[in-house]
Amino acid sequence: MQFLYWLLAFIIAFIAAYWVYRADKRRAVPYPWITSALRGVVVLTALLLILVPDIVVNKNTTEQPLILLLQDNSRSAGIALGNDSGAYRSTMQSLAKKLAEKFRVVQWGFGDAVQPDTAYTFDRQTTDISAALTQAEELYGMQNLGAVVLATDGRFNQGISPAYRQSSYQGAIYTVGIGDSTRTRDLRIARTYANKTAAINTSFEIRADIVGELCNGYNNGAILKEGNEVLGSVPLIINTDRFDRSVSFTVKATQPGLHHYTISLPDANNEQNTTNNHRDLFVEVVDEKKSILIVAAAPHPDVNALKEALSSLASYEVKVYNADDMPQSLASYDAVIAHGLPSLRHRFSEVLVAARKPIWFIVTAQTDIQALNALKQLTRTGISPTGPHDILLSYHAPFSAFTVPQRIQTVVDKMPPMQAHTSAVIASPGGNVFFTQRTPAGVMPAWLLQQGAVPTAILVGEGIWRWRLYEYKDYNEHNVVDECIKQTVAFLCANNAERPFTVAMPKNIWSDQEPIAFNAQLNNANNEPINTADVKITIADSAGKRQEFSFERFGTGYNLNIGIRAGGRYTYTARTTYNNKDLSVSGSFAVESIPLELMETGADFPLLYNLAHDHNGSFTTVAGAAALYDSIITNKRITPLIETHTETVPLVNRKWYFFVILLLAIAEWLLRKYWLAQ
Repeated sequence: MQFLYWLLAFIIAFIAAYWVYRADKRRAVPYPWITSALRGVVVLTALLLILVPDIVVNKNTTEQPLILLLQDNSRSAGIALGNDSGAYRSTMQSLAKKLAEKFRVVQWGFGDAVQPDTAYTFDRQTTDISAALTQAEELYGMQNLGAVVLATDGRFNQGISPAYRQSSYQGAIYTVGIGDSTRTRDLRIARTYANKTAAINTSFEIRADIVGELCNGYNNGAILKEGNEVLGSVPLIINTDRFDRSVSFTVKATQPGLHHYTISLPDANNEQNTTNNHRDLFVEVVDEKKSILIVAAAPHPDVNALKEALSSLASYEVKVYNADDMPQSLASYDAVIAHGLPSLRHRFSEVLVAARKPIWFIVTAQTDIQALNALKQLTRTGISPTGPHDILLSYHAPFSAFTVPQRIQTVVDKMPPMQAHTSAVIASPGGNVFFTQRTPAGVMPAWLLQQGAVPTAILVGEGIWRWRLYEYKDYNEHNVVDECIKQTVAFLCANNAERPFTVAMPKNIWSDQEPIAFNAQLNNANNEPINTADVKITIADSAGKRQEFSFERFGTGYNLNIGIRAGGRYTYTARTTYNNKDLSVSGSFAVESIPLELMETGADFPLLYNLAHDHNGSFTTVAGAAALYDSIITNKRITPLIETHTETVPLVNRKWYFFVILLLAIAEWLLRKYWLAQ
């Protein structure tokens, strides 16, 4: 249509110019074609303001390819390079400088997480290759990521194997193999298995996976110890170069408390790496079980997800019932999880109120929200019903009821939505919001905990079973989701009405690579959390060395992070004074020392070769790293990206356009005046 307007404008302008030309020729104007041309242009530009007020302009922008240099910063990579680390760093920096002349270049270091612009430190204690590649795709996948240069030894001890990682990246991956792929004699304990907790007077199993490389002729045994006491041994006779076997020990839990066990393997002849010949593990023996009742309005996959998460702790005894078959009395249970209850079919509000048991309400399609709101003695929360819709949950940073897993924000950002049947959710004063949801009315609570004479929790969405599946898909585990479930139930079971001062830890067994956190809660006579009093804690290691710390006030409770600790067993005593009464809490925790970067030796060049081959790249060793420049610049897939942007230009907003019309009109008038005056 715009073409017709342009054609019409040109026709009218031509007619006007021709009419002026004939008129000026009759008047004996010396150069009538000049005045007629000026008149035609004036008419054309004026008509365009009316007929074509907006002009569409196409602009092309060129985006140069991005080359991402991913450097393995783990200890194992540094050990593999040894004295050659300086020369290697010089080679890679020279490569980056040459590539920067033709491409955009970004350098990342990685270990357990990505470190932008921080490479060649070789100080990371764990390696997650898949997470680094995934983050690269997420951040630069839409920015013409031409190639990824991955420099690593191919050994990973976190995340999934890069060979099985799902990827939509269509660019090239070049791999630089660090280290030596030659097999050496090595006997190691690859992994150990044991429950973190065990009930007293029960037997539990401790298993270990034993892997041997070039250990043919080894004849010895795996030994399990607690302190200096040998609890068992399993003979190991190796008659092949490649050996892989699991060994098992059965232990009787006779004493409550935290127990430190060690599995060790005598060294093989001429074995260079003996760090991986022993592993420490800790098991907490509890002498009291908490009985948890899960009662559901209807069968639902959420129920099984909750049961699996809680059943992994020996300190919990979980029982599941449908609402039709639920027990008449709740006296024997320490906490209740009501999934979809109370409902229109099953109203047991009176039973809940009379039992005064801590309860977690999970609101589903079956929930009678009006009946739930009527339980003011328990919930103290106002919930408005609405039609079914999806909600995305976000972690609420000010949450302080307990210490959350470190990766909670990263994991929750990748979780699918839950299905909700509520709109407005108004928490009572003092409610601790764990997760929020975004609604048209604003940000509302979605998962909250409330302390009182009867602790309660509310989750206004169903689909936590999907969360466990998605976390396992992305991280090969579901520890974060399970920890949220366990900690919510632990909050309910804390029985704070009888213990005004409590200290809790997210877990009792920590790695020597993660900071250790505590949180404490002090309740007044009305069982309301307060933090007016000072709280101190004394921590002692196995050698008897003591350190004292002060808790920080956070929300209505207390938090403390004591940082990373060396492996071993620790005890603590927390103290405070409230209303002239001294209150104290004691406990223990353990720190596992697992040098993951030293558990495997050598490099995995086949993995790196296959990764490069599958992504249209190439593999090279450190000696050939400089030659990657030629491979990259000759790769025809790595090309600039030309993007065309269409821009609509309104002529009325261009002041210079009016000055052009005015100048042309003035020029015609002046010429005609001059020529006719002669």
